[in-house]
Amino acid sequence: MTSQPVEPKRVVARCPLRVLPVAPPGRKPLPATALLPYLPSSAAAARRVVREKLSEWELPELVDTAELIVSELVANAVKTGCLTRMTVSVRRVTDRTVRVAVRDGSRTLPVLMVAGCDEEGHRGLALIHALTRGRWGVAVESFGKVVHADLGVGRL
Repeated sequence: MTSQPVEPKRVVARCPLRVLPVAPPGRKPLPATALLPYLPSSAAAARRVVREKLSEWELPELVDTAELIVSELVANAVKTGCLTRMTVSVRRVTDRTVRVAVRDGSRTLPVLMVAGCDEEGHRGLALIHALTRGRWGVAVESFGKVVHADLGVGRL
């Protein structure tokens, strides 16, 4: 069985790159970002950024899922062959939504594939699609793209 592309829903979003130490009272929690090299070992650093920020926000129920998602997004970014650095970010979009995103230097869009039974790859975006209930997307930028995945806080 061969892989067949599935058309994902595209959502355009921008991810902030600035991090401040503490959010002012009454304001949205501040995001976390990290500039990481295009290496497989960057997945561990990305998981740590996500885990620490979600722990700070007291959202332990999202840690495992967010770590898996950021690992898949980083793995896809590593495959682009870019030579600079990728940006990993996690932020509260709303009180009920956490966004995990990876910005890379490639403008090639990811393709959601339905992997065949005997294939070893092509499952990352399908996994992200399932874990987020389709709440992921891509924003093309001048020098690359941002792929993001949104997780619900509590019940949606």
